[in-house]
Amino acid sequence: MSREIVEAVGVLEREKGISSDKLMEALEDALLSAYKKTPGAARYARVDMDRETADFRVFELLVPPDLEERLLAEVEVEEQEAVDPETGELREPEEPEIDPQVLAEHSDQIGERDATPENFGRIAAQTAKQVILQRIREAERDMTFAEYQDRLGELITGIIQQSDSRYTLVQLRERVEALLPKSEQVDNERYDHGARVKAIITDVSSQTKGPSIIVSRRSPELIRKLFELEVPEIADGLVEIQNVAREPGYRSKIAVISHAGGVDPVGACVGPRGSRVRMVVSELRGEKIDIIPFNEEPARFVAKALSPARVREVLVDDEDMQATVIVPDDQLSLAIGKEGQNARLAARLTGWRVDIRSETEFAESESEMGYEEEEVSGRCSAIMSTGKRCPNAAVQGSRYCGLPAHQALADQEGDHVEPAQPAADADGAAADSVAAEPAGEAAVPDGASTEPPDGQSS
Repeated sequence: MSREIVEAVGVLEREKGISSDKLMEALEDALLSAYKKTPGAARYARVDMDRETADFRVFELLVPPDLEERLLAEVEVEEQEAVDPETGELREPEEPEIDPQVLAEHSDQIGERDATPENFGRIAAQTAKQVILQRIREAERDMTFAEYQDRLGELITGIIQQSDSRYTLVQLRERVEALLPKSEQVDNERYDHGARVKAIITDVSSQTKGPSIIVSRRSPELIRKLFELEVPEIADGLVEIQNVAREPGYRSKIAVISHAGGVDPVGACVGPRGSRVRMVVSELRGEKIDIIPFNEEPARFVAKALSPARVREVLVDDEDMQATVIVPDDQLSLAIGKEGQNARLAARLTGWRVDIRSETEFAESESEMGYEEEEVSGRCSAIMSTGKRCPNAAVQGSRYCGLPAHQALADQEGDHVEPAQPAADADGAAADSVAAEPAGEAAVPDGASTEPPDGQSS
């Protein structure tokens, strides 16, 4: 039996990374516990196990009465009666015992004698087997915890084992399972036994029964990782997903940017005939995805984020991070989306507060605004040749922006700009305002969607 123990300890040290010294100490503690359960066992004893041969001996510790009395006086004893968890009956507090480490400190005053029981080998073999199996389980739990602790935010694939009202159990590999709580599940998804599912690792904690791995299907990171799998340009760093706004199970918007010349970020994510985005949508069980090109100019970015709606004009307030979006009357419901979903996602994606107005509503509010309100608003009062008010900010101390043609209105009656030198006016307007583009060019955001505009719910 001793040879088998030595071989087993060596195998565990090589394969599981368990220290042989720690395992031998655990075996000594287990054998001591087994010895104390045998009839007539000494109150104080220790077990010595040879590290080379695994031969063991039990020694009774002969503690002098005066030393025992002094050491017991130092032991803190709980006087309260305890309740037996199995029977529910009150049980007397156990007699205080001296810690083996304290006895070891006074080994020069304590005598010893061999007290190894006869036929203790069978008990020792069974005890050694239990300790080794326990240490194997502990080592596997520690290795699993160390492995998954560094994988937070990673995409994993598992097989659904069972579901109930609280969570779904997902098997990642043999003897490794993860929990998909109800709070991390998508409402309209079904999790059938044996089905494969992809999820994001959100939390790993160490528990008594092993590591607890929590995964999520609602995390925005799930969309990032799925696109990394399907789009080589994202995996290679040529295209980057700047931000993700998601309402799980219904719709998502992602902002993408290209870091390489000649690479279209939207086209790369959509793929040939939409093959790449279709794979992501399929994994998300039909969740719609809008792919928006990122733009550093807030007005353009907000306009594109409202895709598939067409936008006429965007007025931005940099201080309050608020954007007022003007859309054609027939596009208002499309821009807002069902229950405000499209507007909410656009606001999350851009980080700006978005106020959507129809052209008719905006024109009425402008006509009702007096000069004092115009000055307070800080917007240029000039009326351009198109009949629209200039979207630029007014210069401090003036009702008009810095364009010469608009400043000239201060010396004449009316706010209408004469259509003289259209080229110069066009250059100035382009330099000062993103939103003052011809309606035909600025109207349609360059976004991509997994459904045609006509299919948008209002």
